Amino acid sequence: MGSDFDIREYKKELRLRFKAVRTGMTAEEKQLSDEKIFQRIIASSAYNSTDMILTYVSTAIEVDTIKLINQALADGKRVAVPRCISGTRLMDFYFITSMDDLETGTFSVLEPVEEKCEKAYDVDSALCIIPGLSFDMNGFRLGYGGGYYDRFLSAHPYMHRMGICYCSCTVQKLISGRFDTPVNTLVTEKYLKKMKNAVGR
Repeated sequence: MGSDFDIREYKKELRLRFKAVRTGMTAEEKQLSDEKIFQRIIASSAYNSTDMILTYVSTAIEVDTIKLINQALADGKRVAVPRCISGTRLMDFYFITSMDDLETGTFSVLEPVEEKCEKAYDVDSALCIIPGLSFDMNGFRLGYGGGYYDRFLSAHPYMHRMGICYCSCTVQKLISGRFDTPVNTLVTEKYLKKMKNAVGR
């Protein structure tokens, strides 16, 4: 990379590219891919060996997590989802018992109702389901640019981090920074890939 390389511009272009890929999927393609990813998650040892799931609440262009949330609750697992802390780039996770515990929050994403839900503190034994516009074959991710997950993951380096993404949005290698934390496992509709060099379970 030359001295005039702008990583912000690089990431901006990639975000536009992968958002276009996702919005270009038909409803049938997305539903089929979501189902295959869901089945791979619930069949994984990471899912079956934990009683706690941390997961984002999906939006229209993301891999669906609503079915996963309901399944994990039905399986008797504790499920926590993120709530952004106002005025910061930080987030806390709160346990929910159903989708009724959610309200529209930051960025129009469903978040837990703070008054109804218990904050999750000891989460190192959890499986953390991580969103990303793209992941590479080393487990590094391209997020949405807010830095919320980067900050959260750096504070909890030993939990099992599972990235979920459409295969069409994966690449061989992303340019990553020294503070980027790779996932332990990457799940797409076509495969589950375990990363050899990622810290954590």
